[in-house]
Amino acid sequence: MLVGCSNENEVNTSKTTVNDTIPASKEFFAMDTYMEVDAYGDNGEKAVAKAEKEVNKLDSILSTGKSTSEISKLNKNKKQVVSADTMSLIKESVKISKATNSAFNPTIYPLMELWGFTTKNYYVPKDNEIKPLLNHMDIDNIKIDERKNEVSFKDSNMKIDLGAIAKGYTSSKIIDIFKENNIKSGMVTLGGNVQVLGKKPDGSLWKVGIQNPIGEDEYLGVLQTSDKAVITSGGYERNFTKNGKTYHHILDPSNGYPANNGLTSVTIISSDALSTSLFVMGKDKAIDFYKKSNYNFDFILYTSDNKLIISDGIKDIFSSDLDIKVVNK
Repeated sequence: MLVGCSNENEVNTSKTTVNDTIPASKEFFAMDTYMEVDAYGDNGEKAVAKAEKEVNKLDSILSTGKSTSEISKLNKNKKQVVSADTMSLIKESVKISKATNSAFNPTIYPLMELWGFTTKNYYVPKDNEIKPLLNHMDIDNIKIDERKNEVSFKDSNMKIDLGAIAKGYTSSKIIDIFKENNIKSGMVTLGGNVQVLGKKPDGSLWKVGIQNPIGEDEYLGVLQTSDKAVITSGGYERNFTKNGKTYHHILDPSNGYPANNGLTSVTIISSDALSTSLFVMGKDKAIDFYKKSNYNFDFILYTSDNKLIISDGIKDIFSSDLDIKVVNK
């Protein structure tokens, strides 16, 4: 499985389950990315159908590109009664933003609009266009009222985007659906997110290939795992070139420019919001966060000078032809 692959063409196909070695499978396009869900077992078709329905539901409430979504309404009206899913994601976003000192910050959406990443009308803004927007990114201006199921902004210029955390949440929800339908073995691929349930039907570990950001058909290495989420963030995923310089979509909330901290890609075995956070932090701060944080995760870092660094928790299940530096907790 190639982490980080994408497909701009909508796909909607299925395969019928024949036995426990052939999955019920569905491929489709949602949340602005190519997705595939595979479930092994007698209830595979049922589980896959429910999974697709769940993805479409979450896309309809979380997408900034849909004017009727809860997030779009919140961004427009600055106050919105939200569903349990949206509330959960906003609360988690605020929590991670504070834990990472705003390396992850859901209020970055106006900057994404300014750069044209939301419309693909790409633009390199000037300092005097960026700086005013930085004043409207204080996470403390998000007010959460769980009693009313309501979220509001104290700052009328604030907008949020949960895209950096929504796919991981979605894949976890799909895994829950698999479990509810007695699926013991399955895989969810949502763009750069891969989450697996159990082991493969033959009892072996799943193999997840980590894409080399400088070679579309090359791998940094292969991770063997079970019951884990594997999430990759990198500037190679979405970018544009202007006057010979390439600008990617992972913006640094501290300055409003594409993060330029010496990392080319970050893979996290745990949480998608953390992969974005560590990419913004850069190598040294990312490693320091790993050592000191209460979050339980492992990582694979690939630097701009082609160094591969992994955490000690995966040293026995990750293999690569490249030289590897292992960081201990």
